[in-house]
Amino acid sequence: MSYKVFVDGQEGTTGLQINEYLAQRTDIEILKIDADKRKDLAERKRLINASDITFLCLPDAAAKESASLVDNPNTCVIDASTAHRVDPDWVFGLPELCPEQRAKIRASKRIANPGCHATAFILALRPLVAAGLLPAATQIAANSITGYSGGGKSMIADYEAAAASPTQLKAPRAYALALAHKHLPEMQAYTGLSVAPIFQPIVGPFYKGLAVTAYLHPAQFTRAATPADVQKIIADYYAGERFINVLPVDLDATTDGGFFNVEANNGSNRVDIAVFGNAERMLVIARLDNLGKGASGAAVQAMNVHLGVEESAGLL
Repeated sequence: MSYKVFVDGQEGTTGLQINEYLAQRTDIEILKIDADKRKDLAERKRLINASDITFLCLPDAAAKESASLVDNPNTCVIDASTAHRVDPDWVFGLPELCPEQRAKIRASKRIANPGCHATAFILALRPLVAAGLLPAATQIAANSITGYSGGGKSMIADYEAAAASPTQLKAPRAYALALAHKHLPEMQAYTGLSVAPIFQPIVGPFYKGLAVTAYLHPAQFTRAATPADVQKIIADYYAGERFINVLPVDLDATTDGGFFNVEANNGSNRVDIAVFGNAERMLVIARLDNLGKGASGAAVQAMNVHLGVEESAGLL
């Protein structure tokens, strides 16, 4: 069976990557919009309603506009913007979130693709809240380091233009310092936390790759737990998940001489989750490709779940 797919915003970073994932699929027919009609509302509406799946790879306002154009009840919309991630009428497109999430994605025609930082944060902490080890009222402090492709075309252009300079954009840069990052609502909602985390991201001078680090203190726990106990809770939660690998509590095995490689999952849809530390303080780190499981790969995975085809089709 063949499915018709339209990418609204096909020239953006996420849209281009989705097209790349789908190009080799024999079960997918990609509906293309002519370059001179990309802003033609009538043509976009026609293609959206001719599709089985429409991906919205647009800024929030434009994504809301495109979603409003749907009048075909059989068209499923997967929105990669921030616009609908905590909207109760949309399903959060993270299949590994909880046991019932795949059924929700399968049944819904409105799926909100998770943000890259949020995906790593949620996957790292959801098991600990669900197990009752972390109370819902815990305020977590976390940071993230990500490649510059997460900033979209303009940031990519800035870094590529600076590549020949010995000084420009060579060091990591902290941002979102007002502590009001746009991913906070979903980070709170889908971990089960009742308070937003203190979250501070950093963009690095590399193209892609992302790692979120959450800081834990045993005094926050509802019961005594070692790093091995924390790792087991997370490993049990994701047992059998194809794309999630919970690493052993072994510094030598999970690092390169004590260094954690942010780019290790680039080119894949995989997530690694690692627990580090000791009885007095701990870290949980989740790493992924911010353009893969953090964006386009996640969107394709959600599409596969919705269509009922092999979940890993077209993904590594």
